[in-house]
Amino acid sequence: MSRPLIAILRGLTPQDAHAIGHALTQAGITRLEVPLNSPDPLDSIAILAREFGDVAQVGAGTVLTPDQVRAVRDAGGRMVLSPNCDADVIRATVAAGMASFPGVMTPTEAFMALAAGATGLKLFPGELIGPKGLRAMRAVLPAGTDCWAVGGVSVDTMAEWRRAGAAGFGIGSSLYTPGDSADTVAAKAAAMVAAWEASA
Repeated sequence: MSRPLIAILRGLTPQDAHAIGHALTQAGITRLEVPLNSPDPLDSIAILAREFGDVAQVGAGTVLTPDQVRAVRDAGGRMVLSPNCDADVIRATVAAGMASFPGVMTPTEAFMALAAGATGLKLFPGELIGPKGLRAMRAVLPAGTDCWAVGGVSVDTMAEWRRAGAAGFGIGSSLYTPGDSADTVAAKAAAMVAAWEASA
């Protein structure tokens, strides 16, 4: 069963992409993001898309320009996440047929992102916005807007975020840090999935 958890694989190398992707998808985490400031990120995206594209949504993070959007698409990516709200990047992502998750921190940025066609909103940095901030923003956002908390989400805070209305989470070092073995990632993923199930 798929859970609304995005694995942020910052620092992933192409050599490790298959093993880490396998560990995550076997645990039920089927959204895989390789930030573009990782080593050879497009190569890792291409490997993940080729090996796991039938069961996982693969994409890129830290996407800052329309040219990068097109490069991600050409590598086989199907989603784009950014740390900021850039209407040109959002429109390019949607035009390329990919899911767009721009980073927002304020209602102004949230409404700008939605107007540009964003699939969902990446609340970043999540630890600064917090569940209280999300609850306040959801009071004015259109019904059904998906808000994903990214940054500082842990097994201990997941339930509170869900009560505030988070649709899902982007998880970085709590799932993967460079150098982690596949077994280590599998254990982290199992703990994160268990936390998600328990937080309902």
